[in-house]
Amino acid sequence: QVEFLESGGESVQVGGSLRLSCVASGFSFEHYAMGWFRQAPGKERQAVSCISWRSASTSSDGNIYYLDSVKGRFTISRDNAKNTVYLQMNGLKPEDTATYYCAAVAYSNRYSCGENNLLVWGQGTLVTISS
Repeated sequence: QVEFLESGGESVQVGGSLRLSCVASGFSFEHYAMGWFRQAPGKERQAVSCISWRSASTSSDGNIYYLDSVKGRFTISRDNAKNTVYLQMNGLKPEDTATYYCAAVAYSNRYSCGENNLLVWGQGTLVTISS
């Protein structure tokens, strides 16, 4: 069955960095766009960054989406040989505190990120930023 295993979250101070990883299984990873989402306590889940199935992680790639508040600080990438998607997070702020999830999404472009189209979420990984 479809599964996502997120890791890399921990408690860090403002300005710190983390690298999240998500290993996917149970579907043809290389044929799907992938996304990172986050949910803070009391708030709705939101898309943070998405990457199409064929994208590199360069900022000029038109098939990569970033939430405005993370542009210039976060970088998404993927390794199709390892069925893994990454999220490098630098310059972390208290408002980045949330549980982070990955999912397969319907599409990714520079303007928006599609919905979770396999309807499966992992357990998430908790990121806590303290000042």
